[in-house]
Amino acid sequence: MEMHRTAIADWIVRASLDGADEIAVLAGVCERLNALGFSLMRASVANNQLDPTYDARGVRWLRNKGGLEEAFERTDPDTDEEWLGSPFYVLLQSGENSLRRHLDARYRRGEFSLLDGFVERGATDYVAFASRVAANVRLGEGEGIAASWLTDAPAGFTDRQLALIEGIVPALTIAFMLGTTTRTARTVITTYLGSHAAERVLAGNIVRGRATPIRAVVWFSDLTGFTRISDATDAKAVLALLNTYAEAQVEAIEAHGGHVLKFIGDGILAIFPDDQAEAACASALDAAVDQRRRIAALNERRTAAELPVTDTHIALHVGELLYGNVGSPRRLDFTVLGPAVNETARIEALCGSLEQAVIVSEAFAEAAGDARSRLVSLGRYAMKGVARPQELFTLDPEGLIPRSRAQPTPRSSIVPGEKFSSNTSARSTMRNSSSRPRSCFKFSVTAHLF
Repeated sequence: MEMHRTAIADWIVRASLDGADEIAVLAGVCERLNALGFSLMRASVANNQLDPTYDARGVRWLRNKGGLEEAFERTDPDTDEEWLGSPFYVLLQSGENSLRRHLDARYRRGEFSLLDGFVERGATDYVAFASRVAANVRLGEGEGIAASWLTDAPAGFTDRQLALIEGIVPALTIAFMLGTTTRTARTVITTYLGSHAAERVLAGNIVRGRATPIRAVVWFSDLTGFTRISDATDAKAVLALLNTYAEAQVEAIEAHGGHVLKFIGDGILAIFPDDQAEAACASALDAAVDQRRRIAALNERRTAAELPVTDTHIALHVGELLYGNVGSPRRLDFTVLGPAVNETARIEALCGSLEQAVIVSEAFAEAAGDARSRLVSLGRYAMKGVARPQELFTLDPEGLIPRSRAQPTPRSSIVPGEKFSSNTSARSTMRNSSSRPRSCFKFSVTAHLF
């Protein structure tokens, strides 16, 4: 068995270095173990995820069905009865490295509902391993991986088989931690920079002063009366308000091809880059209309709940920008620079005095093409720091209908033919181990994964 352990462990490392995803790695391990007579029915590997929406990620292999990735939104594990009654929870709480249950006459039914179900399906032995890693190689709260294995061999796992499985767990840990670290890096950078900027940073643009000239629509928006609200509301409620209104705005911006670059207090800076200025302007106008509708709906809900409400001001401009890194050698910001950014902020500052929710610049109107018909003039205005007065525009009330946009196909919420988790917030996808990987997360609040 030592020869087989070495061969499988070496294959895990090589496959991972060659770019195999975790589903392919787990499937390859299970196929090799079954070729040695293990009669595996099922195997799962899972680890925590550093992600703003999801807790963790799990990969499962099922005999004759292939690989599965599961995603679960963050929940409170202390109140999840399914998780609290799982074998893995018991393993983690014990501090031990493994947990085994013979699923024969020795098994005490009722200890784990998950294992009770396995018994009914003909399983004979279950083992789970916890593989922990040192704190200096962790990201977030994850401490390593958990792996469980299920067989229907008449005599269960032999001692030599268990030793082989335990012997390949370290290599499996490295493979999964490599994938998790890469995914986490992308998630964290995208979370804080946005997808557009994150792609550039991850491609190697991380040197101070390295910036690309682009032409784009600049969006700047902020909340109205925010100082008044924050003075009259406790900090926790203010944070909740900021998050709620930011969500409505970001969803509108991203739904129409925009990229949020940063939150500035209660303000949002975004861009709509496009080689065709007309298309970028039309998308930005659609986003502004969409945002107005989302804010109106949000205010209706908050008013009904007797929560403080606010509104937004939006400015749109178009111009040449420098898009890249600025800052000190070791502390950088990836953003846009140029007079167009400053002018957009100046335009937004006029929304209050002109009593307009949306104002766009003269340059924007000139570049808008057919979308120009959706605008009406507000007259010419001088702005601080801007060389000459310019004509400003707002949305024509009759032009508040965005162009039709194709709606994305919704993801399937559960794998056809088998429900793997009773947690309805889960998003599960069954796919063959040779198919293209999809990004998912979670393991800590579902007992079924183990």
